[in-house]
Amino acid sequence: MTIYPAMLLKCCSSLFQGGFVVNYRGTWRVQGSLAVSRGIGDAHLKQWIVADPDTRTILVDQQCEFLILASDGLWDKIDNQEAVDLARPLCTNNDKASRMAACRMLTETSISRGSTDDISIVIIQLQKFTSS
Repeated sequence: MTIYPAMLLKCCSSLFQGGFVVNYRGTWRVQGSLAVSRGIGDAHLKQWIVADPDTRTILVDQQCEFLILASDGLWDKIDNQEAVDLARPLCTNNDKASRMAACRMLTETSISRGSTDDISIVIIQLQKFTSS
């Protein structure tokens, strides 16, 4: 999981509110139970987790090829650039079958590296959304 400064601030905020965050087998967990990235929707953790997402807006241009949306089951085993490098050869064709093959390959790679978490992946081709 990539730790962003805003996420670190939210974890610190949790500590000041009487909660705690621990690292268990390489995963940061709120109140020792649920992974930080998954704690947003859990009612019993609401006093320690803020559900306001960290977002940014970017201009989609010709250099933006595709977007990989995935759960931490993927990101715990494969970093951002490696995921792009693995998926890109399969995403050169702008068709659903190629994107599904890339998702399948990323899933299998993550599992082969020991992921036991859920793995959900969606790849969105961005060419049709370009502003130019």
